[in-house]
Amino acid sequence: MRLDAYNFSTSTVSSEAETAFEAAVHGLAAHSPNTGVALQSTLSADPDHVAALALKGFANLILARSELAAPAAEALASARKAMAYRDGGTRDEQVMVHALAAAVDGSFATAAQRLDEGFAERPATFLPFKISHALRFMLGDASGMLSASNRVMEVWSEDLPAAGFLLGCHAFALEEHGFYEAAETAGQRAVRLQPDDAWGLHAVSHVHEMRGDTAAGISWLEEGRSSWSRCNNFAFHMAWHLALLHLERGDHEQVLKIYDEEVRPQQTDDFRDVANAVSLLWRLNQTRVDVGARWADLAEIALKRRHDTTLVFASLHTLAALAALGEYTGVRDIISGLERKAAGHGDQAQVAAQVGLPLARIIAGMSTAADRQMLDQLVVDMPMIGGSNAQRDFFLLAVAKAAGTNGDSAGFSRIRAVRGRLRAEDRLLGSIEMHRAL
Repeated sequence: MRLDAYNFSTSTVSSEAETAFEAAVHGLAAHSPNTGVALQSTLSADPDHVAALALKGFANLILARSELAAPAAEALASARKAMAYRDGGTRDEQVMVHALAAAVDGSFATAAQRLDEGFAERPATFLPFKISHALRFMLGDASGMLSASNRVMEVWSEDLPAAGFLLGCHAFALEEHGFYEAAETAGQRAVRLQPDDAWGLHAVSHVHEMRGDTAAGISWLEEGRSSWSRCNNFAFHMAWHLALLHLERGDHEQVLKIYDEEVRPQQTDDFRDVANAVSLLWRLNQTRVDVGARWADLAEIALKRRHDTTLVFASLHTLAALAALGEYTGVRDIISGLERKAAGHGDQAQVAAQVGLPLARIIAGMSTAADRQMLDQLVVDMPMIGGSNAQRDFFLLAVAKAAGTNGDSAGFSRIRAVRGRLRAEDRLLGSIEMHRAL
């Protein structure tokens, strides 16, 4: 079995395609802006590169846009055709395509499981592990991430291909479980081994944020700036973390500066960029900071995306933007879309039904008595929305604010207790509580 630099077996006979694909995999690991170019170079050198076609399919799906579902399905069809042309392809390629089929069908959970099972004997093979990690991140499946990275750590050594990147993923999985000391140690080691491991650097920034150690967090991110600032739009997310740390310190002028120059320097409609912007502006609003016309800058994108319920996590951020803008026709469009989503199939249909709809109504100020009665269960099920604990904290804060507005002191206290198990008490929750009491 011929393996590339990342221990993955492909059926290509083109050395040019193999080199380009290795660059694409490294780009995926490092959040490089050149990843797409490297992937296209792979397919230019070998249009039947099965793994590149599969990766193209996953890349489209992870962007979570309704218009990219068709290109993802096309990539799957092309990968299957290429595999047949290559006498069935390698076993590694077969597993990747089999997993992509599940993802195209709407089940990221099944896709991740297929990748884990298909590489059970070689769990440290970087590409399938990283894709599985990314899918589970979008599902909020922290236990799945940690189970997979624990299997990697059983065979891990510094000599492994992508050793630092693998360790960075493990650090993040540890952090999401609240194992902060172990996460910090693993993340720091990952960055030492692989200086462009933005994900490992990201994991450590989460640790500092959750501990409420703002000085150490700011120092860590500023020291790593030369690494994360070279990333694709992941750099915007790293800047978001930096802004949150400054927000906790009450440095609102610096937060707005970071927002304008680094969190939202471009009016992109990538759901991750929009989520950064929406959740930061919302937090600033809670601390009574004048954000000027910054909400209005999101209006066109939010209105454009109001019918897209591909990912509930994205829809809820779009809804929050529209609610802040007073665009309640758009808000109702999103809620109607989530109702239709909940009646469908796939992972996100379940998320919409169990968490998305009640949370959407709460954020919009349109909650029913039934929504408020299921507050405890909603908080328990919150991870289903996907993303990290830090990202979902926006939703916990929104629910806490709604509980306070509705006079539900017991509900507010329960949310505070749940939140306190994940992170140190912060001034933002205190601000929400203070305004609740006024």
